[in-house]
Amino acid sequence: MYKILETRNVGLKIKQFVIEAPRIARKQQPGQFVILRLHEKGERIPLTIKSSDPEAGTVTIVAQAIGKTTSLLNCLEAGDAILDIVGPLGRPSEIENYGTAVILAGSVGTAMALPTANALRRVGNHVIFIEGARNREMVLFEDEVRQASSETFIMTDDGSYGEQGQVTKKLNELIAAGRKIDFVLAVGPVPMMRAVAQLTKPLGIKTMVSLNSIMVDGTGMCGGCRVLIGGASKFACVDGPEFDASLVDFDVLTQRNAMYRDKECESLKRFEENKEEEVAGLRKELAAGEAHHE
Repeated sequence: MYKILETRNVGLKIKQFVIEAPRIARKQQPGQFVILRLHEKGERIPLTIKSSDPEAGTVTIVAQAIGKTTSLLNCLEAGDAILDIVGPLGRPSEIENYGTAVILAGSVGTAMALPTANALRRVGNHVIFIEGARNREMVLFEDEVRQASSETFIMTDDGSYGEQGQVTKKLNELIAAGRKIDFVLAVGPVPMMRAVAQLTKPLGIKTMVSLNSIMVDGTGMCGGCRVLIGGASKFACVDGPEFDASLVDFDVLTQRNAMYRDKECESLKRFEENKEEEVAGLRKELAAGEAHHE
């Protein structure tokens, strides 16, 4: 059992959790993730570690309620517990002093990119963070983003905060202005990462994309996160989650990312129809498990 110590709603259907997990906290590196399971019959879902505190023995994760499991997770509060958490998993981000590093992220992708942004800045990079959101209310962790970066740009689709437009618009403006960019990391929806790759590949800018969203099992056993990288088959969970954007086959990625969409929608619909019973049942099961261990 992994006790939830703190929770905080940080955006529309987006929640931050501080969880007691000392072993994971001691070993976590930027870019890595955990796999969690809420109950005995629950699915395993991957969530990137936003931060860790080795002294306190805690890790912080952020979840957006998209499917059944993330919706159920986001019903939990401080004092509740999570049945299983495995990690840290995945290859850590490549941290070098590239020179000028640009990070593009939005929504939960911002939480995923923050550890890498901090690490890149610590080794001497000039970090430019471009955060995107649909509107002002969906801009997440702005204070932390500004602390992690040398320059910060906020882009909103409706122009209600920062500048209007998508993150790729600002990246294109920086390139057009003659800014020397040595490294790019894009974390977010597949169309955004594809657009970034199309922009930077002809210019020869080293660009990495995070393929967390395609993962299912998280340990390489299920094969659900198979992607084509430079024509070779790789697993996002054990070979990634970060890959060279110029080598990613985004057509295959898009196709595989939509494989379970219908099933996910059906499962979410059933959960929403029985939400209170599901949450009560989960808490009852976890309480019984804690009593058994005692």
